[in-house]
Amino acid sequence: MRLGEGAKMQASINVTPLVDVVLVLLIIFMVMAPQMRKGPDVRLPKTEKPSQQGDERGRILVSIDEKGGLWINDNAVAPENFGEALHAAAAAETDPKVVIRGSANLNFRQVRDAMQAVEQAGFRGVGLIAKGRNTGAQGE
Repeated sequence: MRLGEGAKMQASINVTPLVDVVLVLLIIFMVMAPQMRKGPDVRLPKTEKPSQQGDERGRILVSIDEKGGLWINDNAVAPENFGEALHAAAAAETDPKVVIRGSANLNFRQVRDAMQAVEQAGFRGVGLIAKGRNTGAQGE
């Protein structure tokens, strides 16, 4: 290099910081994904062959906890306000599908009452979520 000449530019990209950031983000999402579930924790009943759960778009999740309390998505709802809360949750959806996730410790009567309340609110075709005996996967 002579005096008065410009320095040559080196055009190499260092991808190490990019890979570091992507790996950190991946770890954060892996840790946070299980906590992003809607509704309370419910111990699901086990079935022999649950079908696949399908996509969650347009789905309204109704949970029934161990004490029989009703939840719509992640909001607790009083039984007397269940129909109005269900319509409020369905207002943003174009084709709402109601899915019930009930605890394995519940009487069938409590699940049936919730299904009837969903039907009385004007929704048809209620789905149920269960856990497979062997696979541990959830199904609908």
